[in-house]
Amino acid sequence: MRILFWSELFWPYIGGVEILGTQLVPVLRERGYEVIVVTSHLYLDLPDGERYKGIPVHRFPFRAALVTSNVDQLVEVRQRIVNLKRTFAADLVHINAVGPSVLFHLDTRKAHPAPSLVTMHQGELPAAAEPVRRDTLLTQTLRSANWVTCVSSALLAYVRQVVVETVPRSSVIYNSLEASRLLPTPLPIEAPRLLCLGRLVPSKGFDLALTAFASIVDRFPRARLVIVGDGPARPELERQSAALGLADRVDFVGWVAPDKVPELMNTATMVIMPSRYEAFGMVALEAAMMARPIIATRVGGLPEVVMHQQTGLLVEKEDSKALAEAISFLLTHLDTAAQLGAEARRRAQEIFSWKRHVDAYDALYKRLASELPCADAAESPSPRRILG
Repeated sequence: MRILFWSELFWPYIGGVEILGTQLVPVLRERGYEVIVVTSHLYLDLPDGERYKGIPVHRFPFRAALVTSNVDQLVEVRQRIVNLKRTFAADLVHINAVGPSVLFHLDTRKAHPAPSLVTMHQGELPAAAEPVRRDTLLTQTLRSANWVTCVSSALLAYVRQVVVETVPRSSVIYNSLEASRLLPTPLPIEAPRLLCLGRLVPSKGFDLALTAFASIVDRFPRARLVIVGDGPARPELERQSAALGLADRVDFVGWVAPDKVPELMNTATMVIMPSRYEAFGMVALEAAMMARPIIATRVGGLPEVVMHQQTGLLVEKEDSKALAEAISFLLTHLDTAAQLGAEARRRAQEIFSWKRHVDAYDALYKRLASELPCADAAESPSPRRILG
């Protein structure tokens, strides 16, 4: 079976969606699928075509063409996609997250009609309180898909609410990661380390972690807060840390390579996720795989990864006081923290196993390609109508 894997970005870009894609496509190839990747150029100087672990990767200047509205470039890119679709003749198109490039997929569906599968990840939806127009790129993509998978039940419920047509043709496939060969080490007790990991953006709520830490630091003088990642909120977080008198108690580590995350988790006593929204919460899964207890907010898909008082503790969003109380509880009851971490690892290996994740996509691919006609629910939209 031939799979055209459409990903807004792909290796060497390494966000959460990209990492999942780079892990999935080689396994699909091992299972006998013929896979090609269609992706975007962005800010790295990369060739238009190369191979990733033997899989052809085709890069197009999607964003440049759309931003500049260069008609000649739009036509040229569109024709290249038409030629690729006709040449490869995919049995299924898997759209791994909805981004601007998907407009070119929608506009070229008739070049080689094939069923489409859309996987929804975080970062694609407006705030829950905002109305959703029916003529956006997102809603057009969802309505045209033969099937939609979401990374959590919370995200699935939202998708079904805003695009009712997806109700009979959507499901959950939880995110997963290949298990690290590195085994978990005992939780650091003498000098506890509280770890925040992720992009430094307001939605991650790391400002709340700083506020909570400031209120308990005198009770736990050997504890440190370690903030790992980079992003636009870093300067403000550093200023907040200094203003709270935490400059010598908080470490801003910066970006860490994905393959170093298990090693990083082994240095943590607990992982703090005060997110304002998470469709799933990959960091919680990474923590669980390394037997680390998680303190997280009760938002989005996080309660599906973190089981309150079983694998970690959940607090309400924007409640730094409750966050501080949860941190204090685990620092005071380190045996309980270790038990929560151990149960988190057991559950992650059972519910979020990599084999289970791949098996789910394997079965869905085969069913969609054999049972469903290609969708044609909406006419191919124009760039002006969707993006205007």
